[in-house]
Amino acid sequence: MKSTSLKHLGAFLPIIPVVLGLALLLTDPLPLQALRHNLFDQYQRWHPREYTEVPVRIIDIDEESLARVGQWPWPRTRLAELVDKLNAAGVAAIGFDVVLAEADSTSPRAMAALWSLRGALRSALENLPDHDQVLAQSLSGAPVVLGFIVQRGKTQDSATGDHATATPAAMLPARPFRYISSGEQPGRWLHRFDSAISARPELAKAAQGNGALSFVPDGDGVLRRVPLVLQLAGEPVPTLVAETLRVAQGERNYVLKTQGSDIGLEELRIGQFRIPTTAEGEIWVHYSREVASRYLPAWKVLAETIPGAMLDGQLVVIGSSAEGLMDLRFSPLGRIMPGVEAHAQALEQILSGHILQRPGWARSVESIAIIVGGLAIGFLAIRASALTAAGTTLILLSVVLLGGWYGFREHALLLNTVTPALTFASAFVLGSLLHHFISEREQRRIRDVFSRYVSPNRVRYLVDHPEAMELGGCRQECSFVFTDLAGFTTLMETIDPGEAVSLLNAYLDQMIGIAFRHEGTLDRIVGDAVAIMFSAPVPQADHRSRALACALEMDAFASDYAAELNARGVAFGETRLGIHSGEVTVGNFGGSTIADYRALGDPVNTAARLEGVNKQIGTRICVSEATLSGCPEALARPIGRLLLKGKSQALQVFEPLDGARLRKYAPLEEYRAAYRLMANEVPTAAAAFRDLAMHYPDDPLAALHHRRLAEGSRGDLVVLTEK
Repeated sequence: MKSTSLKHLGAFLPIIPVVLGLALLLTDPLPLQALRHNLFDQYQRWHPREYTEVPVRIIDIDEESLARVGQWPWPRTRLAELVDKLNAAGVAAIGFDVVLAEADSTSPRAMAALWSLRGALRSALENLPDHDQVLAQSLSGAPVVLGFIVQRGKTQDSATGDHATATPAAMLPARPFRYISSGEQPGRWLHRFDSAISARPELAKAAQGNGALSFVPDGDGVLRRVPLVLQLAGEPVPTLVAETLRVAQGERNYVLKTQGSDIGLEELRIGQFRIPTTAEGEIWVHYSREVASRYLPAWKVLAETIPGAMLDGQLVVIGSSAEGLMDLRFSPLGRIMPGVEAHAQALEQILSGHILQRPGWARSVESIAIIVGGLAIGFLAIRASALTAAGTTLILLSVVLLGGWYGFREHALLLNTVTPALTFASAFVLGSLLHHFISEREQRRIRDVFSRYVSPNRVRYLVDHPEAMELGGCRQECSFVFTDLAGFTTLMETIDPGEAVSLLNAYLDQMIGIAFRHEGTLDRIVGDAVAIMFSAPVPQADHRSRALACALEMDAFASDYAAELNARGVAFGETRLGIHSGEVTVGNFGGSTIADYRALGDPVNTAARLEGVNKQIGTRICVSEATLSGCPEALARPIGRLLLKGKSQALQVFEPLDGARLRKYAPLEEYRAAYRLMANEVPTAAAAFRDLAMHYPDDPLAALHHRRLAEGSRGDLVVLTEK
């Protein structure tokens, strides 16, 4: 990928998580809803609603009430008694979290039929008041709200048993309420139901209110919201909470206020209460912990053991906490509660004015957070350091998440911080990945460029061991190869300088490439000369054999390269090489301004001197015994014990052999035999080298020793007078 493409991608990439975040905010998929609900649940567990005394009580048909009064269902006369006592105590409204859909099976007429009575006894029973009529009479004189259940699809008629989609009139015999809409009709947003199971007609007609008991829990079964209005067969209907509140105030009308054509319901007005709702007509319940005073056992009401002050002016909801009646729900606080408590807690919130709400401006604020934060994090992750990007991301995440918690705790606001947080995290991850890719690509580019000046193994070592860039050195045994190109200065004077530089660059490129293939380290380039070292910076146990193999490959290439150019009429000279091994000081030398990785010591100078020896003795490559001792498979012949100028000790030096030299030089065994005679100062050595020089005129060592011995020298000590 080109640099410009990466720049374009870097400018475009931060937009991707922002667009995805906005799309998630608008579509609100189920997995995201689950994350947000879990966060809101955690808020409630950290900060449940503080219970305050408001006129709301639950008349609890608990286990003890069932034990004292009798198992459920109670006769309607018992319910009438309960209503009468509550009404006499001055309650403001009575809500039944019970559906009275069936006729009372304990009524006199029903019992007469059940017992198959005849005659006067049957007539006497049938003349007694019907229990449902007794309850209807009690309901007509009290502020009672009966409950009904809404359903999707068809319902079964309680009288005939037939399945049919009932009409609204059949589902709700009495509608003692009226809806007034302010703005768009809310039906398109409300939870929709098709049918209902309602109280018996005579009971529903006698009651002052009829409210739906159905909840709409989330997919995990947790009851987080309580609806105030639903849509039944195309018409809005209230729930038990809304009807209880309306009846308690003696109101008739509900006023629905919508936010706009695409936003949904905003507010439900019931008498003096303006209740913010969700778009679907629900309120979020901010649950308080369990409070014993919220519940009043039903048997105590019937026994009239509850002080009248505890009931006067109260909104009471009749329901059951008995496990056998199976009206249990999961709350965000992590406990199982009776369903009737959800109605009561919703009423408590409305009366106390503490209502969790998600205001209309919330989505705009969340969108701004996604755009600003996502773009900022994305661009920083691409362009800034990892620490800066990570720090900024953590700060913005903290601001968003703590802001959501602050809004909930201090202002009862429900702000969606999950989507912005996911956007920030995605922007950081994508930006960091691109930053890493760009950095890796740049590092590769720098490494490739740097490797043109420094050996690749040196670059790799510095990347893995940055501490090695400190100034200083250490003692280490290394091998060195020095090369020099003969006659290049003269060549520069005879051809175009540009062409000469081109030829030299091609030559050096191949020579250094050979060194790198053998994992040698480029020590330096001086004009047309190259210095290579082995076993530094990375120690190499076989550094001697690497150095020799490298030198032989360099010699073969240089010979072929020179022959090719000579054939084209370019007088490119031969390359001479010197190889030596020994202990040196290796490290970074220089100062704070500039430093150079070098090897210092006599073995370095000796290797350079051996390269120069070739010119004096007629060879192209010289290797010391110190190097050759580590190359047991190498084929070489001795040159002699060379006493370099300025040295006091002679150095045993050899000439490595390859196929071309073996074909051109004297046979190896004949040369070695003549050399042994010379080394042992046997007089016949002169004749032996004379014969070799005569038969193999291209053998430089045969010619060298023939000349030396003819001039009166003895032995294999060769004293050099030039550097």
